[in-house]
Amino acid sequence: MNEAISSWLRCYRCWSRNLEVQVHYDAIRKVDPESGIPTEGVDEIQESVVQCLDCLHDQPHLTFDGERVGPIEDRWERMVAGTPWVASCTVTVEADRVETCSGPEAIDSLTYGAFGEAGTREFFTHVRFHKHQDEMIVIHLLVELYARSPEEATAVLDDAARGVLEITSLAEESRPPAHASDSPH
Repeated sequence: MNEAISSWLRCYRCWSRNLEVQVHYDAIRKVDPESGIPTEGVDEIQESVVQCLDCLHDQPHLTFDGERVGPIEDRWERMVAGTPWVASCTVTVEADRVETCSGPEAIDSLTYGAFGEAGTREFFTHVRFHKHQDEMIVIHLLVELYARSPEEATAVLDDAARGVLEITSLAEESRPPAHASDSPH
């Protein structure tokens, strides 16, 4: 395998190369009244996710574009070459950024309100609790993310935060053991 490809075409959690791409395609197409053949798309959406078949984690450093899986340039080196960091933090956001803060969807909604798509796709988050202050919501979280340094971890959290971020602690964790390619799956 090409060395350049092998550096990023792996699970960032367990380093397995046993990956799959799941492509979801949804379209509305007009039908040609003469031939009965669907014509150009009126509304088309294609979403994809690359997933590790060994540890079942989504791979937010990889994307599917056209016919190939490729790295997301601003993310893959940090996630593959970095180590996990755990931050205890709060994010104070405007209340209208959180769709719901009760019921089964509350955790995802609070996480999305705090960190947007990175919070629900790239970070491992645990919402400890939240509190309302006037028109604001203060969300207390534990966040695991991958970075090559504490400065990079802080910058990634700061860039993703959708409100005022306060990091109360940041600690490096050890990386999960690399997947042994000869072990059973």
